[in-house]
Amino acid sequence: MTTPVFLAVLLAALLHAVWNALVKGGSDKHAAMTGVVLGHLPIVLIVLPFVPLPDAAALTWLLAGIALHLGYQLFLIAGYHVGDLTQVYPIARGSAPLIVALVSIGALGVVLTGAEMLAVGLIAAGILSIALVRRADGGRNPRAVAMALGTGCFIAAYSLVDGIGARVAGTALGYWTWAALGNAVLFVVWTAATKPGLLRRLSRDRRTMTHGLLGGTASYVAYGIVVWAFTQAPIALVTALRETSIVFALLIGVGLLGERLDLAKVASTLVTIAGAALLRLVRP
Repeated sequence: MTTPVFLAVLLAALLHAVWNALVKGGSDKHAAMTGVVLGHLPIVLIVLPFVPLPDAAALTWLLAGIALHLGYQLFLIAGYHVGDLTQVYPIARGSAPLIVALVSIGALGVVLTGAEMLAVGLIAAGILSIALVRRADGGRNPRAVAMALGTGCFIAAYSLVDGIGARVAGTALGYWTWAALGNAVLFVVWTAATKPGLLRRLSRDRRTMTHGLLGGTASYVAYGIVVWAFTQAPIALVTALRETSIVFALLIGVGLLGERLDLAKVASTLVTIAGAALLRLVRP
C-alpha cells in the first residue's frame, strides 16, 4: 500500500467517524440516518455529469452493493438505538476486516503475507475487544453487540462487492456515485413505506437536515476514497486500515458525546494503532 493510498484511507476513516457521530448524536436515529443519506444527493448531483459511466458488466455488482448498503444502514440504526457509539461502532467495524480477509484468501485467491495477516488481526482484535467494555451506565449490552455484529457482516459484504464492482466498472468514482444515488432512492422508498410521516417531519427539521448535509458529504467523500483505494490495493488491507476510524470515533464519543473512557478502550485503541502501523511497514 503506497503512502498516498495509506494517507487517503486514514482521511476516509476520520470522515467516516464524523458522520457516524452525527447519526448517533441525533435524538431520532432513523431521521438522522435519513438526513445523511439525503445529504449525499447534492454532491452526487454535482459530480454525476463529470464521471464516466460504469461498464455494463458492473451492473449486477452495483445493484447488490446498493441493497447491501441499505441493510448496513438499517442494522446500524438499530445498534445506535440501544448502544453507545464507542461500543457499537468498534464492534461493527472490527468484525468486518476479519470476514473480508478470510473471504479474500479463501474465495478470491488473494495472498497476504504473515506480517499482513498479523496487522489485520491486530486491528480487528483491538477493535473487537471493545465488545468486552460496559456501556455508559455500567451494564452489559448484548443486544447492541448483536446488532453491531450484524452490521459488521453487511460491511464485509458491501466492501467485497464494491471492491470487485469498482474494478469491473473501470471507474471507482463513477461506480460509487451511481451507487450512492441508488442507495439514496432505495433508502427513501424504504423510509416512506416503514416510517410514514418521517420525511415530512424531517423537511421541517433544519438542524437534522444541516447535520445530514454535512454527514452526507463526509460519507460520500469517505467511501469514495475507499472505493478508489479498493482498486489500488488488496481489499482486505484497505478494509482493515479504514477501520482505524475507531480511534477517531473514540475521541468523538468521549470528547463530544460524553461517553465514558476507561483503560480497556485506551488499550484497544493502542492495539488498533499498532496494527495500522505494522500494515504501513509491511506493505510500503
